[in-house]
Amino acid sequence: MPLSKDTLQVALSIAGSDPSGGAGIQADVKTFTAIGVYCGAAITSLTVQNTRGVFAVQPVDPVFVGKQIDTVLRDLAVSHIKIGMLGSAAVALSVCDTLADFNGEIIYDPVLVSSSGQQLIDKEGYGGFREQLLNICTVITPNITELSHLTGHDCSAKKDLGKAAEKLLRQYEKLRCVIITGVSFEQGNDFITDYLFTAADSSCPAGCREISHRYISSSNTHGTGCTFSAAFTAYHLLTGDDAVSFQKAVSYMESIIQKSARVRVGHGTGPLLQHLR
Repeated sequence: MPLSKDTLQVALSIAGSDPSGGAGIQADVKTFTAIGVYCGAAITSLTVQNTRGVFAVQPVDPVFVGKQIDTVLRDLAVSHIKIGMLGSAAVALSVCDTLADFNGEIIYDPVLVSSSGQQLIDKEGYGGFREQLLNICTVITPNITELSHLTGHDCSAKKDLGKAAEKLLRQYEKLRCVIITGVSFEQGNDFITDYLFTAADSSCPAGCREISHRYISSSNTHGTGCTFSAAFTAYHLLTGDDAVSFQKAVSYMESIIQKSARVRVGHGTGPLLQHLR
C-alpha cells in the first residue's frame, strides 16, 4: 500500500542540547510547539549547563549529526530549518554538506558565546566554515556582537548596522534578511530595538523595519536568542512573510519575557517559560 503524501509542513531545529531546558534544542522545540508548529530536532552538541552557566561542551560526531539531519529530511516534509549552536567547525561543515541541496528556508542564529560568557565554538576556527554556512542561509538573526564578528565591522553605533547588514546581503546570494536583536545604544535607555534589513532596502537604513519596546527587567532571560530565532522561523512557516514574521516574533518575545519575569526557576539566569499563557 503506497504511503500517503504529507499534509503538514514541519520545521527542523539543528542546535545544541541544554539539560536545564532553557536554551538550544529544548527552547526551540518549546517555542515551535507554543506557536503551533511541529518541530524535529538534530543535536549538534551536548552541554553541561544550568541557569548558573555553561561548564562543558561536547560536540556530537560530525557524521552522526549529518545522519540525524538527512534521516529527518528523507521522511518529514521540512520546509524551514533553524540552526543554532554548532559546537565545532567539523560539525558545521557536516551540516553545510548535508543541507547543500535543501531548497527551503534556513534561518541561522550565529551563537558564539552563551549568555553567561562561555565560548560555544572556537572563534579561530569560525572562519573555516563561515562562508560555506552563510552561503546556504536565507535569514540570520545575530545580536550586535555576533554581527560585528560576522562582518568585521564595529557595530557600536546605529549607523553601522545598515552598513554591516548590507555587506552580508550583497555578499551572500541566498541571504534575504538580516535581523539584529536586542539593540540599545544609549546607556540607561529604557527601550530595546530589533531591526529587520532585507536585500531590497538594506542600502537605506531609514527604510529598514525597526520595532522598539520598553526594556523589561527580568532574571529570566536565558535562551532569548534561541527563542527569538525559533519564533521567527515558526511564524514564517505559518505566514511566508518576512515583515509579518518579524513583527510577530518581536511581540511574542515581549509577551513571553513579561510573563516569565514573575517566576523563579533555578538559582542563576532563569529560562523563558514558553508554556505560560
